[in-house]
Amino acid sequence: MALILYNTLTKKLETFAPHEGTTVGMYTCGPTVYSYVTIGNWRTYTLGDIVARTLSYNGFDVRYYMNITDVGHLTGDNEGDADTGEDRMEKAKKKEGKNAWEIAKFYTEDFKKGYQALNLTQPIAFLAATEHIPEQIALVERIEKNGLAYRINDGMYFDTVAYEARGYRYGELSNLDQIKAGARVEFNAEKRDPRDFALWKFSPTDGTVRDMEWPSPWGVGFPGWHIECSAMSMSVLGAQFDLHIGGEDLKSTHHPNEIAQSQGASDKAPFVRHWMHGAFLQIDGGRMGKSLGNAYTLHDLKSRGYSPLALRYFYFSGHYRNPLNFTWEGLDAATTALGRIRQSFAAHTTPDEQSDEENIVPDESYKDRFMSALNDDLNLPLALSVLHELLKDKTLSAAVIQKTALDFDRVLGLDLGAETKEEIPEVIQRLAQEREDARRTKDWSKSDELRAKITEAGYEVKDTDTGPVIHKI
Repeated sequence: MALILYNTLTKKLETFAPHEGTTVGMYTCGPTVYSYVTIGNWRTYTLGDIVARTLSYNGFDVRYYMNITDVGHLTGDNEGDADTGEDRMEKAKKKEGKNAWEIAKFYTEDFKKGYQALNLTQPIAFLAATEHIPEQIALVERIEKNGLAYRINDGMYFDTVAYEARGYRYGELSNLDQIKAGARVEFNAEKRDPRDFALWKFSPTDGTVRDMEWPSPWGVGFPGWHIECSAMSMSVLGAQFDLHIGGEDLKSTHHPNEIAQSQGASDKAPFVRHWMHGAFLQIDGGRMGKSLGNAYTLHDLKSRGYSPLALRYFYFSGHYRNPLNFTWEGLDAATTALGRIRQSFAAHTTPDEQSDEENIVPDESYKDRFMSALNDDLNLPLALSVLHELLKDKTLSAAVIQKTALDFDRVLGLDLGAETKEEIPEVIQRLAQEREDARRTKDWSKSDELRAKITEAGYEVKDTDTGPVIHKI
């Protein structure tokens, strides 16, 4: 059964096939670690996880990497020019009273905890930009040697006109070839073309002290935002690889610039054969933004008693290429649905069939339907409906239903097996029941006090239509 995925580069659905054999080189653009990751960002990283799991489910050997941007991402990216503004790490250090290295360490560690909480596929490595400065400098040197870089007062820039003279088309993923200077920011008059972008930025000469800067053949400075992903992905996956994933906001500048500088350095095209981009997450029908106070994080969800896996399930309720509208009511529905799945799964545990577990195989009919949904450009809503139907099936044995559901969970990552194996201590169950009794009598103060005791003991409780569900934190 062929795996069909939408390729942003060609703008059509294609049968996915790796460049060599059954090994897939895959890279996902990760977070800029100047703040907590929002649930909008987490939707993109969950897409990377689902793609990796689906590839494995189809028998591919996945070599998966993700970057950590801890330098070089400037605030001008929000205004339409990623080469202007202040480094996000430098800006965060002023706000929090720490140095940029401490900022990067704190938010990287928080990201990795969230990554684990969402049960996302662990890449071979998280590639931090600050740990790959030599690779980035070497790549800029190759670009310069190929006649595609030039120097101006604030840094080294990529020459898009010279690149196009080599027969390449710049801006394949977007309409960058139509960009006009000064649309949203003041045009840098030193640039040869409005589309040119920074490869290496020079440190300020006005006395401003940066925490993160390095010597280079062109002067002390720091890498441009775009160069890091090219340098790091090529260092681990080669000059050409199979699959690159990111949010749809990266189609406009970041990914087209990655393509240009990578192909300009290697003289090999295509840099990546298949590109995938996830759509935005909306909040209550509108955009998400820190200024709007709705850029929710996993910490916000946890403070309201929601499990990260409920958010994971919520993401599956929409197709990755379509905007998904987040509401608290929607997350409540996801929590309830996930609770029912877990309870139904656990109800199919039958002691008399456990002894013959090694001889039990997933039901082929359901498995074919599940894979058919996955391989149709990751139709997760349909895949979930197959799981729900399986758990209600009265014609299959309990053991076969569990075995098939666990097979599906290799992709869904809802930790169904872990849920049944996790033993909740009796004292925690008693506290949860006492809290449920307090809620029934509307003793909210006691209910909150008991929730705090449960949390302090390392567990979380979520209220569902079918009763409280307890998980280990």
